[in-house]
Amino acid sequence: MAIVALIGTMDTKGEEYAWLQEKLEAHGVHTTRIDVGPMSTAEADYTPDAVAEAAGADLNQLIAANDRGAAMQTMAEGAARIVTSLYEQGQLNGALAVGGSGGSSVAAFAMQALPVGVPKLLVSTMASGDVSPYVGESDITLMYSVVDVAGINSVSEQVFGNAVAATAAMATAHEARSTAPAGDHKPLIGLSMFGLTTPAVDEARKELLELGYEPLVFHATGSGGRAMEKLAGDGALAGTLDLTTTELADDLVGGVLSAGPHRLEAAGKAGIPQVVSLGALDMVNFGPRELVPGVFDDRTFVVHNATVTLMRTTPEENSELGKRIAAKLAAATGPTTLIIPLHGLSGIDIEGAPFHDVDADQALFTAVKEGLKGSAVEIIEVDSDINAPGLGRDAAQRLHAMISEQ
Repeated sequence: MAIVALIGTMDTKGEEYAWLQEKLEAHGVHTTRIDVGPMSTAEADYTPDAVAEAAGADLNQLIAANDRGAAMQTMAEGAARIVTSLYEQGQLNGALAVGGSGGSSVAAFAMQALPVGVPKLLVSTMASGDVSPYVGESDITLMYSVVDVAGINSVSEQVFGNAVAATAAMATAHEARSTAPAGDHKPLIGLSMFGLTTPAVDEARKELLELGYEPLVFHATGSGGRAMEKLAGDGALAGTLDLTTTELADDLVGGVLSAGPHRLEAAGKAGIPQVVSLGALDMVNFGPRELVPGVFDDRTFVVHNATVTLMRTTPEENSELGKRIAAKLAAATGPTTLIIPLHGLSGIDIEGAPFHDVDADQALFTAVKEGLKGSAVEIIEVDSDINAPGLGRDAAQRLHAMISEQ
């Protein structure tokens, strides 16, 4: 029978969680109650004391310090460790939570610790605004509560009822998958792609299919990069073909598509074979042209469409990007290859195109090669641009050889 973790502040939402538990069990689903309300005395499978202990903290000390922020962060970390442990023991097939901003933040943090594919549903008063902090790079399903999470009424009963039915169905399906005989699954490969590196990635994807892999393409828009990093960190990928590392430029310069400072690290830490290139590092992404910060007015721009404006990176920025990429790749614990396309990083960084800048590209190449001196990273310099026929196919074949040698 499927098991769903109920994660919530049961000191303030006890009535709602009792109702959720009753309805889930009516659907034939077992529940595990994880109480993350620091002041709660409600009955739960994991009390606030147990949650704090899982995070390596003493709840009484947290309460005495009268620091709600620290207490809630401890609850979040403890809940994350509990659900991860339950999942690893085969005692969790899904997670459900309801709450306002505080409870949603704690529950979302715990849910994000679970692998992609484990059902996660959060009913929140915050689900109608910017939900990126709650979803992160995970596959959390968000449902707007419509009314505040304050008792069961004619509206919340319908919303919560839908959440219960959805969670029960997803958890039951997950439990069936988990207990089914293992079948033959093609190894998964993560690929990063941007519109201006599509020819290279499409060629690589087709070659990987021919070689017997299942390629997963991630759009390098910040969330895409984070999603690929999470799957790599979870051990779900056999390798990564990270041809499009443009999100690092946004992180450095302040563009809108940053995947955070830890992009290009998960595969290396996990020891997963990776073939990396410098795709679209000639650009930083912003929204509409009129919203680009005025400090950049003297830069070179391409208006990609009404909502996306591209800005050319400078030699100074590219030099710093080269140093950062070299440091990340040099720290990898698995086989790593860097492909340097000497004549263009994107479809608009070729001779005659608006972002063609030999000096800027050369600053990137020089810095990354200097940073990788003495490392185990293989460097392949290609006498073409990144989208030239053959580069994507060659990259896929190199990754296949690295995987086969493990």
